[in-house]
Amino acid sequence: MDKLGLFFGGVLAAGLGVVIWQSMQRAEEQTGSMAHPNPTALSALAEGAPIVEVRLPEQLSPEATIGQRAFEAKCAECHGANAAGQNGVAPPLIHRTYEPSHHSDEAFQMAVRNGVRAHHWPFGNMPPVEGLTRADVQYIVRYVREVQRENGIN
Repeated sequence: MDKLGLFFGGVLAAGLGVVIWQSMQRAEEQTGSMAHPNPTALSALAEGAPIVEVRLPEQLSPEATIGQRAFEAKCAECHGANAAGQNGVAPPLIHRTYEPSHHSDEAFQMAVRNGVRAHHWPFGNMPPVEGLTRADVQYIVRYVREVQRENGIN
């Protein structure tokens, strides 16, 4: 075989390897503990029950501690204690759906300011949240991100 044939064969093998690796990653994500619960699983939960189990970090940064207090005052009523969600009310924020690569910190700012039309979960639209400044939301996001990292969501 000439060098050009070996080169193209190598590229083809590498491409096939990437495709196989990516399909394995997707399957792993879909079966992970943070996969969206199917409707049957949600219906098995009591109304208002936490949707996911959340591990808290041993210690939060000072900024995240401020965010935790703001979250508890303004967000926990719907999103539940430690952002675990509440069945029938609002989704968990400690979930791969809200990882930084899918929902940026700015997405949280816009959600608080403008509300959100339901699109990932069957809980209806989120209204805007009154009484939070941009800085308040930054602290809340810091809290959510630190708890997400503790739960393997980066």
